[in-house]
Amino acid sequence: MFDDLRNWISDRLKKRKAPIVPVVRVSGPIGMAIPLRPGVSLASLAGPLKRAFAMKKAPAVAIVINSPGGSPVQSTLIFKRIRALAQENEKDVLVFVEDVAASGGYMIALAGDEIIADSSSIVGSIGVVSQGFGFVGLIDKLGVERRVHTAGTRKAILDAFSPERAEDVEHLKTLQADIHETFIDMVKSRRGDILRQDEDLFSGLFWTGEKARDFGLVDRIGDLRSVLRERFGEDVRMKLVSAEKRFPWSRGGGGVLARLAAGEVAGADELIAALETRALWQRYGL
Repeated sequence: MFDDLRNWISDRLKKRKAPIVPVVRVSGPIGMAIPLRPGVSLASLAGPLKRAFAMKKAPAVAIVINSPGGSPVQSTLIFKRIRALAQENEKDVLVFVEDVAASGGYMIALAGDEIIADSSSIVGSIGVVSQGFGFVGLIDKLGVERRVHTAGTRKAILDAFSPERAEDVEHLKTLQADIHETFIDMVKSRRGDILRQDEDLFSGLFWTGEKARDFGLVDRIGDLRSVLRERFGEDVRMKLVSAEKRFPWSRGGGGVLARLAAGEVAGADELIAALETRALWQRYGL
């Protein structure tokens, strides 16, 4: 009995001495929110990030990313907040890519001092895309009259129910070019001489983790548990730091498509947002 007690005390002391690494997950499209299911944004991650970096004895903070991208603004804000907290608290940031870190998801990954990906992860898509639909022919067939009144000659550019104009598309491409250049500058400033020069690197293409490592977009192949044990010892403990739980009536679990499959009713805005989200994941075969 005394031996059991001694072993129990020894185990407890070991656990107390074992390093703890806080883990923050960035999962889902960025900035794409539907009612009762907010997307990834600085607002949703500010709390978890602050608590993770506030853990004084933590040797590093792990960020686990599984995102197909989304809002470049929210991606940049999250990137900046991670870097600011890392500098303020003098902590290394280890980023782990799960299924995908593409577009805005990769932009956030750039906040890592080291980026680790699974060999089959999807990484990259360093580009800017705008997608939509044109309903001009459809409303003509339906006999629907479109009425738009503006103050400003180009206030309603790229309206889905009006014919597309070359000058409007050119303006959009100018905006995209500006955002793309900012993205490229971020990649170059964070990855530096590690990057392998290739004409496809900033084309918007994406690659597996193995190929991304060859390009210099990630540092190594690995996974959260293995890398942390290798770096901080076999006894390292991982502590998930997440946002506060939602109220039970928020119906956050499962998503709108699952609710529709269950026979529940969703609004048109929810359905459209859910389909857009599904399409975003499907770009990467997920």
